[in-house]
Amino acid sequence: MLQARSRLMAGFFAGVLSSIAALPCAMAEVLFYPRPESLDDARGDYPFQLLQLALIKAGSGQQVVMSPHYMQQNRSIIEVAKDTGKVHITATMTSVEREQQLLPVRIPISKGLIGWRLLLVRHGEHNLYRDVRAVADLAPYRVAQGHDWPDLAILRANGADPAPVSSYNSLFGMLKAGRIDYLPRSVQEIWAEAAHHPDLAIEPYLVLRYPAADYFFVNRNNTRLAEQIRLGLEAAIADGSMDQLFYRHYGALLREAALDKRRVIELANPLLPPETPLARKELWFRLEDLKKVP
Repeated sequence: MLQARSRLMAGFFAGVLSSIAALPCAMAEVLFYPRPESLDDARGDYPFQLLQLALIKAGSGQQVVMSPHYMQQNRSIIEVAKDTGKVHITATMTSVEREQQLLPVRIPISKGLIGWRLLLVRHGEHNLYRDVRAVADLAPYRVAQGHDWPDLAILRANGADPAPVSSYNSLFGMLKAGRIDYLPRSVQEIWAEAAHHPDLAIEPYLVLRYPAADYFFVNRNNTRLAEQIRLGLEAAIADGSMDQLFYRHYGALLREAALDKRRVIELANPLLPPETPLARKELWFRLEDLKKVP
């Protein structure tokens, strides 16, 4: 049933896409946002809704829809960079390289929560990490990350040795098969992933944290769209509607994560561009913000 629904949606969007693909992204009335990497991948729900909110707040007449086809992260970056019309906006974690390829809207859409990482492990093995005090204590345990994720280089820079993996779904198969021992996943991602893989569990003692921002990115020539998104996000911050959406999506997960009761292991992020707005405290999640969780 899901496959049939997917084919119908793909056919509909393909017709829309063919009519506007030749237009430069700045002229498109319909804006395409990348459909997540698989049918059961819910990671794109919040950024997609936030993007819709930002365009409304900015008074834009443009409509944003999911792209017809599922798309890996690196593919969406390439499509935006080449201005093919297949994807006009993507949301991803920033790095110096990505900000050279694309034009960032420098407002962290998940308040830096993308850099708060819990460990997904096999059931029955969560107590292995009880005495971990530093990233060096994780050295005996095998880890993997997406081959095109900034997290791969971040973990390597902090002394870990993650294996690069080309497919998002393969990570969970590797963990179940015992080829790796843990997966660091962000607070907003890990709960849905654990629910979808009931033979895996969330380690209860640790949180890895490094400064990180996920932004909306557009083609470098599309300054008008970037400014619309920026203005819309600033308006949503000012009137509280971004916070409302954020806590509606992640409030229950933050409560369950109990970050204030975990051992925080701080990691450096050498990929973080110097333009990252770290000084704007209102843009970033902090432990004291747990008081805001409804």
